[in-house]
Amino acid sequence: MVGHTRRSLLFVAGAVTAAGAAVLVSTRGLGLLGERFVEYAPEPVFTQDGLAIRGYDPVAYFTERRPVAGDPAFSLEWNGARWRFASQENRDVFSANPGTYAPQYGGFCAWAVAAKGKLYSTQPANWSIVGGRLYLNFNDDIQRRWEKDIPGFIAEADRRWPLIQKNA
Repeated sequence: MVGHTRRSLLFVAGAVTAAGAAVLVSTRGLGLLGERFVEYAPEPVFTQDGLAIRGYDPVAYFTERRPVAGDPAFSLEWNGARWRFASQENRDVFSANPGTYAPQYGGFCAWAVAAKGKLYSTQPANWSIVGGRLYLNFNDDIQRRWEKDIPGFIAEADRRWPLIQKNA
């Protein structure tokens, strides 16, 4: 992050063509970053100003089966990021076993990790829980692509993730 010892995240408004080239487009203004994607990020968890998964409660995806904005009053630091929760109970549940509730691939777009080997941001509404793990995706279109072969994308993302982490 800017002002930190780690390298900054680079956010670019845009989309990606089938060939993987960035194409600048206008943003829809959703969430903190809209339709922006990340070209590079060394942090272990996708953050905006140190805030994990745009401030949404990771436990709520499991318990309420929907994205729920976290409350700054119920937050904690874990794995280089500040996490927010909708309740003290959710914060305590996460604190006891964060690896169970944290999204896969550092909170980056699961489809992009699998299909492109790249780190793209995510939208809170684009998610799935598979095998007890939370996966986030870039937007509605990418979510539909992801849903066409979830097991295949997970296998490929799992294969690529160690190399992506090593090169970050």
